[in-house]
Amino acid sequence: MITIKDITPEQYSTYVGVLTIEDKDSLIGQWYMEDSYFNPIQDADDNWVISVEEISQCENEECMWVKELPLIPYIPKPAPPFKTE
Repeated sequence: MITIKDITPEQYSTYVGVLTIEDKDSLIGQWYMEDSYFNPIQDADDNWVISVEEISQCENEECMWVKELPLIPYIPKPAPPFKTE
């Protein structure tokens, strides 16, 4: 299992922290630093994830558990098809 301790800052944009549905629900509306809130999204495999930036910058004592989340490579959902009509 890869965690934030195992990657360099240069790799932050290529990984995301994996959340359970319960984790995702608990982070909605929670701040990770002043004026910045967690924004869980789904990746291409429908995993709920947050960015490594959110994890690394977390200052909220109630959410420090995110620093232990397992990381996976980020694969975004494909963009919806563009309608030409």
